[in-house]
Amino acid sequence: MAIPEPILFCWSGGKDSALALYTLLQQQQFRVAALLTTVTELYERISMHGVRRELLLQQADSIGLPLHEVLIPPQCVNPTYEARMEQALRVFYHQGVRKVAFGDIFLEDLRAYRETNLARIGMTALFPIWMRDTRELIRFFHAQRFRAIAVCIDTSVLDRSFAGRELDDSFFRDLPPNADPCGENGEFHTFVFNGPVFRWPVSIRTGEIVHRDGFVFCDLLPDKQGVKHER
Repeated sequence: MAIPEPILFCWSGGKDSALALYTLLQQQQFRVAALLTTVTELYERISMHGVRRELLLQQADSIGLPLHEVLIPPQCVNPTYEARMEQALRVFYHQGVRKVAFGDIFLEDLRAYRETNLARIGMTALFPIWMRDTRELIRFFHAQRFRAIAVCIDTSVLDRSFAGRELDDSFFRDLPPNADPCGENGEFHTFVFNGPVFRWPVSIRTGEIVHRDGFVFCDLLPDKQGVKHER
């Protein structure tokens, strides 16, 4: 039997990452060496999603994979982001990793951007759920018993009331027709707290709802008593 190839997985903490990671873990030719996540300095939160670093660490612990954090400044500009990502990627390149996987679905420009940046250091990209129908992906998400909460909402597309809601059937029924079911155009971002990639659920509760820069964020808090997400 061939030895599985080590790969790096770019983990955002959201549902597309979870679906892509789950897909990869079913493939015997790969071994996920680590999760790679960008965290905003000073805020101690997952970049874009706004989720507390403490919950990211709990996710990685439950998944059972090492976590490598890439620290970036608030309002990070592309050259800084790219330099810090390259620095992190080179650590794994020198460990023999040549492939990096992402949870992107259909954004061609984002895929090209990732591939170009990786090519500069001799690495290539994997996209395990690329071009999957997003409605089908959501059905698969529910069938595999993943659970997630919307933590960041683009208010130009969705009402602020979507922030803090679990991604159950009613969430998708309420989405307007112009919103992609997976939020692939940035309509919403999520935090996955249970599912087949986890050994145990990440216990959370919803906190404050904050409006900032055209987005609404639902702050998630660790919950010692179990999974709670009612406000």
